[in-house]
Amino acid sequence: MCADCGCSITGTNLGDGHHHHHHHHENGHSHEHQAAHETLHHNPQLNDAKTISVITKILDKNNHEAAHNRAHFEKHNVLSINLMSSPGSGKTTLLENMAEMAKFKFGVVEGDLETSRDAERIKAKGIPAYQIQTGSACHLDAFMVHKGLHEMPLEEIDVCFIENVGNLVCPASYDVGAHLNIVLVSIPEGSDKIEKYPVMFRQADLILITKTDLIEYFDYDLEHEKQEARKIKPGVDILEVNIKDKASIQRVIDWIEFKRTMRG
Repeated sequence: MCADCGCSITGTNLGDGHHHHHHHHENGHSHEHQAAHETLHHNPQLNDAKTISVITKILDKNNHEAAHNRAHFEKHNVLSINLMSSPGSGKTTLLENMAEMAKFKFGVVEGDLETSRDAERIKAKGIPAYQIQTGSACHLDAFMVHKGLHEMPLEEIDVCFIENVGNLVCPASYDVGAHLNIVLVSIPEGSDKIEKYPVMFRQADLILITKTDLIEYFDYDLEHEKQEARKIKPGVDILEVNIKDKASIQRVIDWIEFKRTMRG
């Protein structure tokens, strides 16, 4: 539940389940939504039963759509991977580099509050990409991704990356229909992010510690961070990534290839 900021309320239609999000909200709010929205702003503790009921409905509908997305990917034999991190940790840069090295074909559904900059960067590498501008929503949800996957040439790709909005809180609460979650955290972000944002790192199948070439400039204890990650998620896979070191990118590609073969 996105209890931290109440963003789950905005722009969601609780009607028949076939309506997608309208993120400019001209007339998308029902009275129930509006009441819940006001409660969230005046009562961030979310101890109002009506508000909790609305959020539960929203998450239930989201999860139903996420299962539908997963089934759609599986029908086309596509592995879907949700990429999550703070802004600027290197998600798009990693995808750009993988485009030049990976043997599997992939597409990208991009989520950002504004601009199509990231999708343009990916397209420039010859990779199919579809940009979702979320407006005020600080995460992608299953309905937004559903729209994006219909723009993907699923019959031509092996992997679909869902590059989530840069944020270490809200995306952790929303199933978008991915098979795997990869969470990035960069050296410049400092040695406390894993402890501060445990919900996000608990969702990770793979944690990438990025920009390791900058470690000499920052007070960053790499081994401590790995230990913290494994306290939160025992057995989680962790890889170090430095974009200048192609072998480190190859290890990420190899991990994804291994997961593909595991799925048969």
